[in-house]
Amino acid sequence: MTIDPSQVTLREITADTVRSVIKLSVADSQKGFVAPNAVSLAQALFAPDAWYRAIYLGDEVVGFIMLEDQSLRSPMPEKPKVTVWRFMIDTNFQGRGIGRAALLRVIEHVRAKGLFDSLELSYVPGPGCPEPFYLGLAYAALGLGLSTLATPAESTKMKSCLSCRWTSAGTDARLQAGSRRRSFPLVS
Repeated sequence: MTIDPSQVTLREITADTVRSVIKLSVADSQKGFVAPNAVSLAQALFAPDAWYRAIYLGDEVVGFIMLEDQSLRSPMPEKPKVTVWRFMIDTNFQGRGIGRAALLRVIEHVRAKGLFDSLELSYVPGPGCPEPFYLGLAYAALGLGLSTLATPAESTKMKSCLSCRWTSAGTDARLQAGSRRRSFPLVS
């Protein structure tokens, strides 16, 4: 059952909602791909560039998103980057379009800041990883239907904006060894 994307919102986490966010969980087969929300929120306390929100479907908490937004640093870097650091939808709400709608809200938020030309993602590769989901969303972010074949120019654009950069714990302590990063263009 797909949802009405307009019902998906990003809201600040408050003392009244933090327990609901912490109780959210992914499927057992996905637990190796994302940290529990309690860990993410604890890390956010010590990361001045963490921007995080609860994902709602109507009035129900269904997920969590956390960005590393370098524009929040003081001083701000000359060319700040923004990365999806953590993203999860509770196992009971997956497969309904909520994740796609939530990431499109994140893209709207990042575009509105007017500071970035791409949104990076990081994820752990492996069977069951979110790569196919992110690639499908990248086509949507470029204005291509998921069933639309890209023109040669669009294909080149996709390959360049989604070029994989292998990272290790030595270059970014927030990524696990072998994690992948991909960038989505933010031009409309």
